Amino acid sequence: MGPDSGLPPVNTISISASLDWLTGGWRDLWKAPATFLTYGLAMALLCGMVSLALVASGMALWAVILAAGFVFIAPLLAMGMYEGGRLIEAGQKPTLSRISFVRPAFRADVIFLGLVLFFIFGVWAEMVQITYGLATSRIYRTLDDLIAFATGTPAGNGMLFWGSVVGGAMAWLTFCIVVVSAPMLLDRRRDFFVAVVTSVRCVARNTLPMMVWAAIIATLILMCVATGFAGLIIVFPWLGLASWRAYRSLVPQLVPQNTP
Repeated sequence: MGPDSGLPPVNTISISASLDWLTGGWRDLWKAPATFLTYGLAMALLCGMVSLALVASGMALWAVILAAGFVFIAPLLAMGMYEGGRLIEAGQKPTLSRISFVRPAFRADVIFLGLVLFFIFGVWAEMVQITYGLATSRIYRTLDDLIAFATGTPAGNGMLFWGSVVGGAMAWLTFCIVVVSAPMLLDRRRDFFVAVVTSVRCVARNTLPMMVWAAIIATLILMCVATGFAGLIIVFPWLGLASWRAYRSLVPQLVPQNTP
């Protein structure tokens, strides 16, 4: 796709590119550890407290919906990490104030992306409740009871299977839309439609490497959920910084912006 199309060209990457992004993101994390780990701690506390509140209120299903649906809203929450990666690339020092209040994120195009992601999350939540309702008429108010039903009964196994199929398809759709578009929107020259189309084109051109990247992200987030979101303290900033590198590798012609 040439410059006349209004869309930036897209690189072809190797299947091992994810390892380079993770390695680079890990190095970036330790260039400003206090800043990035504080950001990760805030995400871990937010998710952990909301989940605990839902479980304590007898809303175990919604706690599961939040945990499984975190992938749908995480790209928006990671805008500060993309900004941190941009600052490091530009030779600047990330500070907590600069990654917490990212000025380029407060514009209509980012809001449009947020609305799309929250719409997908809402559809996902409704699908989970429908799948749950088809599997059982009983309300499992505690997490232990819900897990026992899901793993120990045929109806629960079916719920897990179909929930995973639907959730996986929606997660892949979300990944295609947002993997490049979210960090790309830090550049004020790019609008919502260009960013989303470019993101989809990146995945279409590099389907297998991007499937590997999606699998790595999903695995690390599941590990964080298994730790009660405590793992987000490190994993969230690490993945955010690696995602910035992924974007720069896939769409390299966009120069870093020095606007604070």
